Amino acid sequence: MEYLAFEKPIEALAKRAAALREGKGVSGEGEAEALMLDERAHRQLGDIYARLTPWQRTQVARHPSRPHFVHYVQGLFEDFLPLGGDRLYGNDQAIIGGFARLGGRPVMVIGHAKGEDTASRLRHNFGMARPEGYRKAIRLMEIADRFGLPVITLVDTPGAFPGVDAEARGQAEAIARSTEKCLEIGVPLVAVIVGEGGSGGAVALASANRVLMLEHAVYSVISPEGCASILWRGADRAPDAAEAMKMTAPDLMQLGVIHRVVYEPIGGAHRNHAETIKRLSTALRAELQDLTSLTAEELRADRWSFFMKLGSI
Repeated sequence: MEYLAFEKPIEALAKRAAALREGKGVSGEGEAEALMLDERAHRQLGDIYARLTPWQRTQVARHPSRPHFVHYVQGLFEDFLPLGGDRLYGNDQAIIGGFARLGGRPVMVIGHAKGEDTASRLRHNFGMARPEGYRKAIRLMEIADRFGLPVITLVDTPGAFPGVDAEARGQAEAIARSTEKCLEIGVPLVAVIVGEGGSGGAVALASANRVLMLEHAVYSVISPEGCASILWRGADRAPDAAEAMKMTAPDLMQLGVIHRVVYEPIGGAHRNHAETIKRLSTALRAELQDLTSLTAEELRADRWSFFMKLGSI
């Protein structure tokens, strides 16, 4: 387990318990002490996670052991069949998508892939898509619309790739077209912010009928570091920026930016992938069930009305 800075007291207790168990000829008394330390660590973990600051939630959302796209595909869906390429330039590995089944129901799933180790993170460009990634998403949404398949998007990106090559191939236009496609398809669209939801790179897949957020995910127009650099000329004020930006799930639920918070196991999704995926599966099935009875026009009107009222007084 990789512990975050604010989890150091938990790490110390876990190490003491492990040292007791690893000692040769550990007695029943030693095992009892180790169990007591485990219980104490669990209680402290619950206390810490019950009062996380926005900056600490940002760190949890970025935890390298947090479930990524591949884990959700394996745990949430059956019969995943990936579809590649945008039919214009290439196949961006930062966005993956294809046919799948959710509880036996055919769906189209699209999401950001960050990677799990150095090689895969480089291959997926840390989840930062280029224009061809968003054009791939557009193509897959069009296929889903043609065959009447609900679309599920899993958002986990610091933002769209800001490189010169991406700008040269029309990054802003691709993001705008992907957002437009989200709003115009005539099938149910449910988006889930599972980690970082950064800027237009997230909105391009999250302009949905229902926007769900995992409890410790974050969703904002810019990273806290980027915001702090603009406002205070230094990334060291990132904790202040995270507080001011209202980027956490509870804040966004209160502001009406999202529809539902999916609560994570104690200690965050990175500590229990299976339980996180189980809870998300329940939420997704419920949302799709609610949207099934709506016509194509009603689905479009539902999305349009939700996003047009954001920011209104």
